[in-house]
Amino acid sequence: MVDSNALRGLLAKNNISQSKMADIIGITPKTFYTKMKKRVFDSDEIGIMMEELGIDDPTPIFFVQGDL
Repeated sequence: MVDSNALRGLLAKNNISQSKMADIIGITPKTFYTKMKKRVFDSDEIGIMMEELGIDDPTPIFFVQGDL
């Protein structure tokens, strides 16, 4: 489960809009927003976001357990 708030914060910190990140990972902005709402991304999408955002440890953002 993705910590959407943490991901939004990293996007803002890196001056990347959700729409731009959707383009970077090859999905539509609508699909990106839906995935953010459902808090689920595919592993290839996570890999691209990690690279773009300079994330070394994906666990605190992309592999969160339980409710947020």
